[in-house]
Amino acid sequence: MNVLLDHLPQFRDGFIGTLSITAASAVLALVLGLLIAGFRVSPVPPLRFFGTLWVTLLRNTPLTLLFLVSTFIVPQILFPGMSPFLLAALALGFYTSAFVCEAVRSGINTVPLGQAEAARSIGMTFFQTLRIIILPQATRTVLPPLSSIFIALTKNSAIAGAFSVTELFGVQKLLSDKGIDIIPTFFWVACSYLVITFSISGIFRVLERRMEVAR
Repeated sequence: MNVLLDHLPQFRDGFIGTLSITAASAVLALVLGLLIAGFRVSPVPPLRFFGTLWVTLLRNTPLTLLFLVSTFIVPQILFPGMSPFLLAALALGFYTSAFVCEAVRSGINTVPLGQAEAARSIGMTFFQTLRIIILPQATRTVLPPLSSIFIALTKNSAIAGAFSVTELFGVQKLLSDKGIDIIPTFFWVACSYLVITFSISGIFRVLERRMEVAR
């Protein structure tokens, strides 16, 4: 307990940092994942090709490599002067969007094809059909895998500590370098991660129950 109380500001900053980068990356991943999922089921071949390429590349690229590209290449070529936090959020968000896309696409495939055909028969466009008819019905199926994806995102955020981002796992390294006992440090870092992951799981359980009531 003394390790936590004596270094409470560091643990607090690390907790807030992990929470912030998880939230920012989750929002980016969700927006991109929904968009790319739409591309994947689009009747337009170039969009389907782009969606397939996006998912294939990002799902098969090591996350650490994406961090390296985001940290050392993107600022030099595209956006000089970006903060390490934003660069890390981009790497995590892009990587996770591929998994969100596949979860959403799987949910879309559970909706009967007749729903889309009926929507087209009354003159709705593809994106209107997707937004109004398909996605609301697919949401119940998508929620459980999304919960697992965002919990994995929280744990993946530990990599950001190696790229100058303040987060929980970086606190462990900081305190270890100061000679603080590693066992209690790891214990409190693990407890902090558990608080975040259990909170995400709880939020999705509430959403699942609400969708069940709506059904």
